[in-house]
Amino acid sequence: MSTQAIESLSEDTVRRIADERDEPEWLLETRLNALSALETAELPDVIQTPGRRWTDLEALDFEALVDPLNQADETERTAGDDEVVVLPFTEALDEYGDVIEANFGSVLDPEHNYLTALSVALFTTGTFVYVPEGVDVEDVTVRAEMNSRSLFSQTLVVAEESSSVTILESIESGDAEVSDDRYFSNLVEVVAGENANVQFGSLQNLDSDAYTYSLKRGVTDTYATVDWIESNFGSKLTRSDIETELNGDGSESQIVGTFFGTDDQHFDINARVWHQAEQTTADLVTRGVLDDVARSVYEGVQDVGEDAWNTSSYQRENTLMLSDDAEADASPKLIIHNHDTEASHSATVGQVDAEDLFYLESRSIDSRTARNMLVEGFFVPVLEEIAVDEFRDDVQELVLERLQ
Repeated sequence: MSTQAIESLSEDTVRRIADERDEPEWLLETRLNALSALETAELPDVIQTPGRRWTDLEALDFEALVDPLNQADETERTAGDDEVVVLPFTEALDEYGDVIEANFGSVLDPEHNYLTALSVALFTTGTFVYVPEGVDVEDVTVRAEMNSRSLFSQTLVVAEESSSVTILESIESGDAEVSDDRYFSNLVEVVAGENANVQFGSLQNLDSDAYTYSLKRGVTDTYATVDWIESNFGSKLTRSDIETELNGDGSESQIVGTFFGTDDQHFDINARVWHQAEQTTADLVTRGVLDDVARSVYEGVQDVGEDAWNTSSYQRENTLMLSDDAEADASPKLIIHNHDTEASHSATVGQVDAEDLFYLESRSIDSRTARNMLVEGFFVPVLEEIAVDEFRDDVQELVLERLQ
């Protein structure tokens, strides 16, 4: 479904953003093309059943949310190795302009939908990560604070042959006073070369006045791996899409997701994998908890192409309800075009197990502590999938905060 044009947005606005950042002509043209695409672009698809759209993106007032010339953030970037390049785009374009030009938009079409086009046209922050051939680095971190009404972020990761990198990013609201609702957009492209290994973890914990849109997509060459960890705890409404195209023989992807909703938070979580080559493997696992009147919508898609021989693809999503007023929907999907495939999917929604709760209470544990212990235990299978200690600790800490 298309949305209304933003009257305050013009070509002059986009040119001013590009000029202030001294960007090359090709990037300005990319921005302007994205701006033009807004006239006909559709909002992202949402699951709908007769008489109901599960996520109401049309209700977002972009005229009020978007303030393109007043974007502000505090972002700290660290690299654990001098051989890896971790820079904001403004600094990276001078020295690595050719690499950026060759890869920017190659994984994620800027005109994919209305929200991607809006983000590419207006982004002012983001990170370029370049891992040269054979380099192995584990601790790249990007920690950002949002200090404005709207913020558009763009990240590009290029991992060359036989390289390896672990990237952890986080976003939270800063101290800047913003009286209106906020809008945060985060686009991430990952290019994994032959035998490269990229692990990308993202933790979103914005204040409850924020609307969040995130689309992260990776492509794999032969024997490459792209793994995602996606954790959403903040924001009033979160739309999160994590996608991998397994384009190289023997390539792999894992998508691990967690979320915890309270009050009237709404999470629209999507995980998608396209098996395009032989002997590819995917594992999608998501666990979420909902309390109060929070709501979640989950869609997982495993698409096995005609040439994807000897494929293994697994998906499981579990949502735990702590309130009778919370609501969750799940729609796992298998699209199989090749019979030489091992694939399965499952999704469950349920309350805290009454027998487990009774067992703990019968051992003199008060009901709230018992419930919290069961919630912590519910997250354990997903936390065990997170190989990065720092990220796992951050997620556990946020779970405990919610349970308090």
